Amino acid sequence: MVPINILIGDRSYRIKIEPADEEAVRKATGIINNKIIEFKTQFAGKDMQDYIAMVLVWFATQQTDFSSREIIEQEVESKLESMEKAIDKVLGVS
Repeated sequence: MVPINILIGDRSYRIKIEPADEEAVRKATGIINNKIIEFKTQFAGKDMQDYIAMVLVWFATQQTDFSSREIIEQEVESKLESMEKAIDKVLGVS
């Protein structure tokens, strides 16, 4: 585990992570901060906690959308494989 400092909104956090995860954590931190800036321009006059809450809701809904798409893609892939096997069987391809 290595300690790193990240800045989210107007606060700095010191966290310990696996070295292999550092790039992903820094990328996620960048996305969070960009979304905070985006929400600040759309919703003037809120405090930082409001913006962070908005980003959390945005992030949670993005994850749900991603999970749903992933499940659908797996189902489609499975059905395509079944169809491919059936076609191969009809054509006598092994």
